[in-house]
Amino acid sequence: MMRNRAFLLLTSLCLVITGDALSGLDQIRVLGPQGVNLWKLEKQHAQNQKIFSKDSESFAQKPLGVQDTSRPAADFPAQWFKQPLDHFDKNSKETFHQRYWVSTRHYKPRKGAPVIVLDGGETNGEDRLPFLDTGIVEILARATGGVGVVLEHRYYGASIPVSNFSTDALRFLDNEQSAADSANFMKNVKFNGIDEDLTAPGTPWIYYGGSYAGARAAHMKVLYPDLVWGAIASSGVTHAALENWQYMDIIRTAADPKCSAHLVNSIEKIDSILSSGRGIFKRQLKSLFGLGGLEHDDDFVSVLESPLGSWQSKNWDPKVGSTKFDEFCAALSHPFGHVSAESLELPFEHPDRMVQIEGDFALDISIINYAAWIKKNVVSRCPEGTNVEECFGTYDDDSYLDTGLDQTWRLWLFQVCTQWGYFTTAPPDQKLPRIVSRLLTLGYESKICKQAFPPGDHFTVPSLPNVTAVNALGDFWIAADRLAIIDGEVDPWRPDTPHSSDAPDREDTILQPFKLIPNGVHHYDEYGLANILEEPAEIRKIHAEMIFFVNSWLRDWNAEHGVEKE
Repeated sequence: MMRNRAFLLLTSLCLVITGDALSGLDQIRVLGPQGVNLWKLEKQHAQNQKIFSKDSESFAQKPLGVQDTSRPAADFPAQWFKQPLDHFDKNSKETFHQRYWVSTRHYKPRKGAPVIVLDGGETNGEDRLPFLDTGIVEILARATGGVGVVLEHRYYGASIPVSNFSTDALRFLDNEQSAADSANFMKNVKFNGIDEDLTAPGTPWIYYGGSYAGARAAHMKVLYPDLVWGAIASSGVTHAALENWQYMDIIRTAADPKCSAHLVNSIEKIDSILSSGRGIFKRQLKSLFGLGGLEHDDDFVSVLESPLGSWQSKNWDPKVGSTKFDEFCAALSHPFGHVSAESLELPFEHPDRMVQIEGDFALDISIINYAAWIKKNVVSRCPEGTNVEECFGTYDDDSYLDTGLDQTWRLWLFQVCTQWGYFTTAPPDQKLPRIVSRLLTLGYESKICKQAFPPGDHFTVPSLPNVTAVNALGDFWIAADRLAIIDGEVDPWRPDTPHSSDAPDREDTILQPFKLIPNGVHHYDEYGLANILEEPAEIRKIHAEMIFFVNSWLRDWNAEHGVEKE
């Protein structure tokens, strides 16, 4: 009788708690092995809904919060640039073609006309075309009379140099080779329809990137200062780290306090049940979430983490931003049955908030709501005929060995496992409030590296990523003249940028801009409207400041190269 009542309770809750299906744009960036499972489920679901096209990138390659927008591809036909596969082996003759797109709509031929290049980063370059049309490239090109370019990153989108994504085939996917691609492109590209030589260093190039690509923009200014006249690192994660627990802590402190309290209390209670040794309560808890058949407790709590990655998909422009996180928070406070809206104002586990599940097992309504949301929005993705262990288990090594070119989740994960890290774990201080389970350890989150990338004949993935290779380029302290650092105040990646609380504060100057967007999340300045006067005040402000310092940099270039004012 009690079991039936619990079942009816969850069924009813799933009907009244609304929310879109799991979009998962950021999951692979945050959730380790579970993120791969979610990527596969989302891809399969999209195929079943006949909305997944062969060249679209699902969320494994959209960690920046890139949303599905209309791509202005017709305005910017793809072009191709021949690159060496290995820039550092002069005996290697292998090449590939790197894809790029060009906007000349504002180009005014003259000495000193800039090229504004946007680094495509870890996604299909087509996802960046809106920035060429109405975003930051369009804004800066219009303000400077320059050429706008989107440059796709090697291995992503159509810039694929290999026939599979095995460990050996991916060995040329690293920070050094990718930077050399950009440098070679800047020195040698010839733009269709433009007679002038716009190669660097004879032309001022302004290099822009957001998130991982933001770190690349900063690195390009450090590695190739003779080619990159100016660079803008937006949400640039210049600090690589093995454990990235601060990501979730930013969300905890920035989210609505009621939502944070629900999460902190729920996770603390869930961890307590899982560690209690009372197997029957553990089974009842997992079943409540629709995950009763999931063998490993760490797999269970990693599924519970899945809604949190939606925070970084927030955006000031509602046409591209996600409301998923806010919907999830609203669901946690949903009254039901005898638990009224007034009861939800009472302390966690107050008798008026408790819901009897079975026997003497009762849970706070926020956990009941959490379970209903996960069951409706995540577990429902598990296809009919498969069980939850097949969908959400992460201990079957064979499930991560497909190296086909359609397994695009392997690309960013390979970079994570070799150089960047960012494994999202619980805080090391057990006393610190947390919104993820303490079972999410470095060992659990990083085991996917061994599972997905067994040693090849030519390359072996290290036991832990070599983050020193990234941090040696400047880390929190990376700085150069005409290198702008722009971050969002509540960006969960801010702890990995020069605006981290672990980094020294800096003066904001025209030569070395250092700007924090109030209430900004992830690379907020990259997005723009056709009419920038319609943008929110804080976005208009940052765009105006960017136009100002870029034009100042260009005046310096003109003065240094003897270009007279027009």
